[in-house]
Amino acid sequence: NVYHGKGSRPFKALEGFNNVDSKVLSGNYDGYVIGSEDEMGRMSETGESVTKVLIPGLPDESNGECGARISSCFWQWKPKFNVHYEKSGAENVNSPPLLFLPGFGVGSFHYENQLKDLGCEYRVWAIDFLGQGMSLPFEDPTSPSREEGITEGKDFLWGFGDKTEPWANGLVYSMDLWRDQVRHFVEEVIGEPVYIVGNSLGGFVALYFAACNPQLVKGVTLLNATPFWGFFPNPMKSPRLARIFSWSGTFPLPANVRKLTEFVWQKISDPESIADVLRQVYADHSINVDKVFSHILETTQHPAAAASFASIMFAPQGELSFREALSRCHMNNVPICLMYGKEDPWVKPVWGRQVKKQVPEAPYYEISPAGHCPHDEVPEVVNYLLRGWIKNLESEGAVGLPLLDDMEMESIQNNITRDLEFVREGSKKSVMVRFLGSKFSLWNLIKSSLKSRFGKLETKSS
Repeated sequence: NVYHGKGSRPFKALEGFNNVDSKVLSGNYDGYVIGSEDEMGRMSETGESVTKVLIPGLPDESNGECGARISSCFWQWKPKFNVHYEKSGAENVNSPPLLFLPGFGVGSFHYENQLKDLGCEYRVWAIDFLGQGMSLPFEDPTSPSREEGITEGKDFLWGFGDKTEPWANGLVYSMDLWRDQVRHFVEEVIGEPVYIVGNSLGGFVALYFAACNPQLVKGVTLLNATPFWGFFPNPMKSPRLARIFSWSGTFPLPANVRKLTEFVWQKISDPESIADVLRQVYADHSINVDKVFSHILETTQHPAAAASFASIMFAPQGELSFREALSRCHMNNVPICLMYGKEDPWVKPVWGRQVKKQVPEAPYYEISPAGHCPHDEVPEVVNYLLRGWIKNLESEGAVGLPLLDDMEMESIQNNITRDLEFVREGSKKSVMVRFLGSKFSLWNLIKSSLKSRFGKLETKSS
């Protein structure tokens, strides 16, 4: 029942990151590699020596290391609301559950490296938000439009009709919908509190969900989380202001919005536009993102994609701002970990450091070179840090935070820089990670050291 864009043209080769005009080259769409490895940027140095840390790479399939098996599934939340998700590590019954939330315009496919790698140790899920990825509706939410010129020759555009189907009454792809979607997924599919990880938009949703449902969250990791979402006021929070706007993302789309959506959608769904966005957000231009590109392009060809995009863009803001959600999580003692790609052109490090100021006890890892999607650019580093942070929480501090195990306790208050090395496809790669400490972190390390020493004494005495 899911439209996969049959009959669509094949992908073109997406190289040319050295081109000034950043245009997609002509040819075949089957080799999307962003530039070359020698284009990688590095974090600026101050001259101090940097300790090198060797970390595990991803499962090497060329050497027979398969990683965890990924299963693609659908979960029916409500009638016609089929949520696509992927899972791995189901056999790890005694391990903590992890749930990954994607950014805008992508889906669970963006976490393939986490599902394969972390699924060897944990139970891992990644979902597609309703209105994105493979969680788009499999039926038109509206009846066909009778207005000439709107659907003529465009009968594949769902949501452009005159009347809303009963199942889509009140439907709007908003922050509040996604928060509720995550809550029901955790309750009905996972069945227990989770560690939740979100990139970009997914980071905001993760924080929003945790602020409203702290009992369902073991911890939140923000990967370059967007600090704001939505242009229009929330009707619950600002009812008078919200009434000024005649449309708030529900179906059907007004006639003027349909025309605007058609025009904008043609621009942003073009393969060259998609390639331009990927050029911006991936700092390491040596990464092959052919799968990411093809998945995004396939989603844009779904008949419901254009109207869903319009609904998202005109949806009201969530009841809580990012800062309010962060404050509520802090008040409810929800553990938070911050991982930010330093070269992100959109959510620059200043945003992550503002979060760090508001929640000073949260560990903050700044990764370079990495852009808006560090989990896909340097999954080895993100997976390593995520494993270490979870082990620190699960052990109640007996296991130190990542990169801090061998540090002198008095230096934890300062910035710590590490050069993380790993092997990818037979070649050694290196990424710089800077940790921002705090007095709270110092106290945590002291407690961890004491617990570790007393634990060893108890073991010897027994």
